Amino acid sequence: MKKMIQTVVMAMIFVTGGLLLSPVAQPAFANDALDAACANDPNSVICKESANSASVQDLVVTIVNVLLYIIGVLAVIMIIIGGLRYTTSGGDSGALTSAKNTILYSIVGLLIAFFAYAIVNWVIVQFLLP
Repeated sequence: MKKMIQTVVMAMIFVTGGLLLSPVAQPAFANDALDAACANDPNSVICKESANSASVQDLVVTIVNVLLYIIGVLAVIMIIIGGLRYTTSGGDSGALTSAKNTILYSIVGLLIAFFAYAIVNWVIVQFLLP
């Protein structure tokens, strides 16, 4: 039974690590028609406003990606710590429960971070993109 739980925990660690190390797709903010128009007259009002909004969008996306990466790394570290505490509990029911809670809470935190990322990207697409 312990071997099976250890295998499941290790599989979760590798899957989570693989998801965190994969490149995160960023939405394309460039509009080809606007870029072509701005290439002809870069001093127009619409081009200046577009450049400002794109920089805000890029800043928001960068901040969200960095926060997601940090939260993901912390969650994986906490899963590893919980797994180590689980394997070294030695049959102590209090330590075993604490280790299970550490793993559970770190997975829940990781899921909340992914949902927050999805919500922020949805808001960016709905309200900030032209």
